[in-house]
Amino acid sequence: MIFTVAIDGPAASGKGTVARAVAARFGFAHLDTGLLYRAVGRATLEGADAVAAARALDPDDLGDPGGLRGAEVAAAASRVAAIPEVRAALVDFQRRFARRAGGAVVDGRDICSVICPEAEVQLYVTADPRIRAERRHAELSAKGDPRDFEAVLEDVLARDARDMGRADAPLTKADRAVELDTSRMSVEEAVGAAVAIVGSALPAS
Repeated sequence: MIFTVAIDGPAASGKGTVARAVAARFGFAHLDTGLLYRAVGRATLEGADAVAAARALDPDDLGDPGGLRGAEVAAAASRVAAIPEVRAALVDFQRRFARRAGGAVVDGRDICSVICPEAEVQLYVTADPRIRAERRHAELSAKGDPRDFEAVLEDVLARDARDMGRADAPLTKADRAVELDTSRMSVEEAVGAAVAIVGSALPAS
């Protein structure tokens, strides 16, 4: 069976948590496309050219997701994602994954609108910017990051501006995407809502 769940949304909206849970619930493969851009971003921090790094990206480069989660790498990922040649180099990788046999959940910033416009299910997971900043601040504080809330909020807003304002494949809600606002949802409620949407779209066995 080929069945794609495409999920877009801004930083710290909960889309990654929802994507992983949906994939686990239905036995689908999962691709966090942000890791692709983080891997390229990390390569640029190490001195590589962004376009060359994207063209040479290997699945093994995603094997250490923990090393791709830092704030510096995240900022670099957002910068390289605004480069059209980088995005073009990663499109085929994502599309092949999305249409693999057995079902796939793909989450990112332009999955519904650009990568998988034909996806059987499209979700746009979002939340109020201050709530997203609170979530990110709590996550960073738990890791010992000393940044205060206002600095985290500023970073969230800056990433939104870059992601939504770039000329090539900006973050936007696709026409077919079902919006899931997690601002006042628990993790369980958000996952439950997404699972219900996906479940209702699956072909009858």
